[in-house]
Amino acid sequence: MIYLNLFWSFFQIGLFSFGGGYAAVPLIQSQIVDGHGWLSMGQFADLITIAEMTPGPIAINSATFVGKQVGGMAGAVIATLGCVAPSFVVVLILSYLYVRYRNLKAMQGILTGLRPAIVAMIAGAGMSLFLLALFNSDLFALKLADFRVVEAGLFVLCLFLLRKFKVSPILIIFGSGIVGTLIYVALGIPQ
Repeated sequence: MIYLNLFWSFFQIGLFSFGGGYAAVPLIQSQIVDGHGWLSMGQFADLITIAEMTPGPIAINSATFVGKQVGGMAGAVIATLGCVAPSFVVVLILSYLYVRYRNLKAMQGILTGLRPAIVAMIAGAGMSLFLLALFNSDLFALKLADFRVVEAGLFVLCLFLLRKFKVSPILIIFGSGIVGTLIYVALGIPQ
Protein backbone atom coordinates (compact mmCIF):
# COMPACT_ATOMS: atom_id res chain seq x y z
CA MET A 1 0.00 0.00 0.00
CA ILE A 2 2.91 2.37 0.74
CA TYR A 3 4.15 2.02 -2.84
CA LEU A 4 0.75 2.99 -4.20
CA ASN A 5 0.66 6.01 -1.86
CA LEU A 6 4.16 7.04 -2.97
CA PHE A 7 3.31 6.68 -6.65
CA TRP A 8 0.00 8.54 -6.34
CA SER A 9 1.43 11.38 -4.22
CA PHE A 10 4.30 12.07 -6.58
CA PHE A 11 2.07 11.52 -9.62
CA GLN A 12 -0.06 14.42 -8.34
CA ILE A 13 3.05 16.54 -7.72
CA GLY A 14 4.30 15.80 -11.24
CA LEU A 15 0.89 16.50 -12.75
CA PHE A 16 0.11 19.78 -10.98
CA SER A 17 3.52 21.44 -10.52
CA PHE A 18 3.23 23.86 -13.42
CA GLY A 19 6.36 25.96 -13.75
CA GLY A 20 8.60 23.28 -12.26
CA GLY A 21 11.35 24.03 -9.78
CA TYR A 22 10.22 26.17 -6.88
CA ALA A 23 6.61 26.12 -8.03
CA ALA A 24 6.56 22.44 -7.01
CA VAL A 25 7.73 23.09 -3.45
CA PRO A 26 4.28 23.93 -1.96
CA LEU A 27 2.83 20.81 -3.60
CA ILE A 28 5.65 18.64 -2.28
CA GLN A 29 5.18 20.09 1.20
CA SER A 30 1.43 19.51 1.02
CA GLN A 31 1.89 15.85 0.12
CA ILE A 32 4.86 14.70 2.18
CA VAL A 33 4.64 16.91 5.28
CA ASP A 34 1.00 17.92 5.67
CA GLY A 35 -0.78 15.05 3.92
CA HIS A 36 1.18 11.91 4.84
CA GLY A 37 3.57 13.09 7.54
CA TRP A 38 6.49 11.28 5.90
CA LEU A 39 8.82 14.15 6.87
CA SER A 40 8.75 16.93 9.48
CA MET A 41 9.10 20.60 8.47
CA GLY A 42 12.77 20.54 9.50
CA GLN A 43 13.42 17.43 7.42
CA PHE A 44 11.51 19.06 4.56
CA ALA A 45 13.80 22.12 4.70
CA ASP A 46 16.81 19.80 4.59
CA LEU A 47 15.24 17.90 1.69
CA ILE A 48 14.76 21.07 -0.36
CA THR A 49 18.33 22.16 0.40
CA ILE A 50 19.76 18.83 -0.71
CA ALA A 51 17.44 18.61 -3.72
CA GLU A 52 18.56 22.07 -4.83
CA MET A 53 22.26 21.23 -4.44
CA THR A 54 22.09 17.99 -6.42
CA PRO A 55 21.70 17.87 -10.21
CA GLY A 56 18.19 17.50 -11.53
CA PRO A 57 14.75 18.94 -10.82
CA ILE A 58 13.64 19.48 -7.22
CA ALA A 59 10.51 17.34 -7.61
CA ILE A 60 12.40 14.32 -8.97
CA ASN A 61 15.18 14.61 -6.38
CA SER A 62 12.55 14.92 -3.67
CA ALA A 63 10.63 11.92 -4.99
CA THR A 64 13.76 9.79 -5.01
CA PHE A 65 14.77 10.85 -1.50
CA VAL A 66 11.32 10.50 0.08
CA GLY A 67 10.69 7.21 -1.74
CA LYS A 68 13.97 5.84 -0.37
CA GLN A 69 13.15 7.01 3.16
CA VAL A 70 9.64 5.57 3.13
CA GLY A 71 9.91 2.47 0.94
CA GLY A 72 13.58 1.68 0.37
CA MET A 73 15.07 1.36 -3.11
CA ALA A 74 11.77 0.16 -4.61
CA GLY A 75 10.05 3.18 -3.05
CA ALA A 76 12.63 5.50 -4.62
CA VAL A 77 12.03 4.03 -8.08
CA ILE A 78 8.23 4.05 -7.73
CA ALA A 79 8.07 7.63 -6.39
CA THR A 80 10.40 8.86 -9.14
CA LEU A 81 8.33 7.12 -11.83
CA GLY A 82 5.18 8.63 -10.33
CA CYS A 83 6.73 12.08 -10.54
CA VAL A 84 7.94 11.66 -14.13
CA ALA A 85 4.95 9.86 -15.67
CA PRO A 86 2.50 12.78 -15.89
CA SER A 87 5.12 15.12 -17.34
CA PHE A 88 6.05 12.60 -19.98
CA VAL A 89 2.44 12.13 -21.10
CA VAL A 90 1.50 15.82 -20.85
CA VAL A 91 4.60 16.95 -22.81
CA LEU A 92 3.84 14.46 -25.57
CA ILE A 93 0.27 15.72 -25.87
CA LEU A 94 1.16 19.41 -25.58
CA SER A 95 3.99 19.19 -28.09
CA TYR A 96 1.64 17.65 -30.61
CA LEU A 97 -1.01 20.34 -29.96
CA TYR A 98 1.53 23.16 -30.02
CA VAL A 99 3.05 22.08 -33.33
CA ARG A 100 -0.39 21.69 -34.84
CA TYR A 101 -2.00 24.89 -33.47
CA ARG A 102 0.92 27.23 -32.65
CA ASN A 103 -0.27 30.02 -34.96
CA LEU A 104 -3.72 30.34 -33.37
CA LYS A 105 -4.33 33.43 -31.24
CA ALA A 106 -6.06 31.28 -28.62
CA MET A 107 -2.84 29.31 -28.07
CA GLN A 108 -0.88 32.53 -27.57
CA GLY A 109 -3.58 33.74 -25.16
CA ILE A 110 -3.34 30.56 -23.10
CA LEU A 111 0.45 30.84 -22.82
CA THR A 112 0.23 34.52 -21.90
CA GLY A 113 -2.43 33.79 -19.27
CA LEU A 114 -0.31 31.11 -17.60
CA ARG A 115 2.67 33.40 -16.97
CA PRO A 116 1.26 35.35 -13.97
CA ALA A 117 0.13 32.12 -12.29
CA ILE A 118 3.60 30.62 -12.65
CA VAL A 119 5.21 33.76 -11.21
CA ALA A 120 2.81 33.67 -8.24
CA MET A 121 3.57 30.00 -7.55
CA ILE A 122 7.33 30.61 -7.66
CA ALA A 123 6.99 33.67 -5.40
CA GLY A 124 4.89 31.65 -2.93
CA ALA A 125 7.47 28.86 -2.85
CA GLY A 126 10.27 31.38 -2.38
CA MET A 127 8.42 33.00 0.51
CA SER A 128 7.82 29.60 2.14
CA LEU A 129 11.52 28.72 1.92
CA PHE A 130 12.49 32.19 3.17
CA LEU A 131 10.27 31.90 6.26
CA LEU A 132 11.37 28.32 6.84
CA ALA A 133 15.02 29.40 6.79
CA LEU A 134 14.59 32.43 9.04
CA PHE A 135 11.93 31.14 11.46
CA ASN A 136 11.87 27.35 10.92
CA SER A 137 8.11 27.53 10.37
CA ASP A 138 5.54 28.56 7.82
CA LEU A 139 3.61 31.85 7.74
CA PHE A 140 0.78 30.68 10.00
CA ALA A 141 3.05 29.40 12.82
CA LEU A 142 5.47 32.33 12.74
CA LYS A 143 6.91 33.50 16.09
CA LEU A 144 9.30 36.43 16.32
CA ALA A 145 11.14 34.65 19.15
CA ASP A 146 12.15 31.93 16.67
CA PHE A 147 14.05 34.38 14.43
CA ARG A 148 17.38 32.86 13.38
CA VAL A 149 20.12 35.50 13.32
CA VAL A 150 22.81 33.30 11.71
CA GLU A 151 20.55 32.39 8.80
CA ALA A 152 19.45 36.02 8.35
CA GLY A 153 23.06 37.14 8.26
CA LEU A 154 23.97 34.46 5.73
CA PHE A 155 20.96 35.43 3.60
CA VAL A 156 21.97 39.10 3.52
CA LEU A 157 25.62 38.24 2.80
CA CYS A 158 24.72 35.79 0.01
CA LEU A 159 22.25 38.21 -1.56
CA PHE A 160 24.88 40.95 -1.50
CA LEU A 161 27.51 38.68 -3.08
CA LEU A 162 25.08 37.49 -5.76
CA ARG A 163 23.78 40.93 -6.72
CA LYS A 164 26.85 43.17 -6.25
CA PHE A 165 29.74 40.90 -7.24
CA LYS A 166 27.88 38.33 -9.40
CA VAL A 167 29.45 35.44 -7.47
CA SER A 168 28.56 32.03 -8.88
CA PRO A 169 25.46 30.49 -7.23
CA ILE A 170 27.40 27.23 -6.87
CA LEU A 171 30.07 29.01 -4.81
CA ILE A 172 27.33 30.70 -2.77
CA ILE A 173 25.68 27.35 -1.99
CA PHE A 174 28.87 25.60 -0.93
CA GLY A 175 30.29 28.67 0.77
CA SER A 176 27.18 29.32 2.84
CA GLY A 177 27.09 25.65 3.85
CA ILE A 178 30.71 25.81 5.02
CA VAL A 179 30.32 29.18 6.77
CA GLY A 180 27.07 28.10 8.44
CA THR A 181 28.65 24.87 9.66
CA LEU A 182 31.69 26.72 11.02
CA ILE A 183 29.50 29.26 12.83
CA TYR A 184 27.27 26.60 14.39
CA VAL A 185 30.23 24.43 15.43
CA ALA A 186 32.35 27.35 16.73
CA LEU A 187 29.53 28.89 18.74
CA GLY A 188 28.00 25.57 19.80
CA ILE A 189 24.56 26.68 18.60
CA PRO A 190 22.03 23.83 18.43
CA GLN A 191 20.39 23.46 15.06
